[in-house]
Amino acid sequence: MKNEFTLTIYSEDQIRLITKLSSMFIRKQINILSLNMSICEIDKMYRHTIVVNETLDQVINLVAQIEKIIEVYKCYYSLNEEIVSVQTVLFKVPTAAFMTEAKMERMLREHDLRILEIQKEYTILETTGTDNKICYITEKLNQFGLIEFVKSSRIALMKSSEGFDVEF
Repeated sequence: MKNEFTLTIYSEDQIRLITKLSSMFIRKQINILSLNMSICEIDKMYRHTIVVNETLDQVINLVAQIEKIIEVYKCYYSLNEEIVSVQTVLFKVPTAAFMTEAKMERMLREHDLRILEIQKEYTILETTGTDNKICYITEKLNQFGLIEFVKSSRIALMKSSEGFDVEF
């Protein structure tokens, strides 16, 4: 049975790392749902967070191959309940919706939506949350004439780990 897994990979700054990873995912016909790269707690090291929807056996095999074939220090895999994760989303809604819809103000407060910019034609809102929260808010904002939105990739920390620097 397929589940959503978050892979956390630690590596040095490797120019060809993404090419190697994408080749491996293409060969295995695994779709990447989300990809994030950032600096991490260890100097000159990078954390890569990749979200996939696969079987446990496929993920275990993938992690072993990533650690063996691609020059990384460590690759972890986690189910959603084993991590704390968040995404950021920006929404563009018509400014007129604030003038005509009393529900809009309540929605701002209930869902921790922050106003980033107000223009005559549109207003940019921002919030953070899980996929479920973001999907729910998107559905609600569609009722107010949502113009567009963009969602960041997932960032995540493992709940049970002491951190990679302890192993490193």
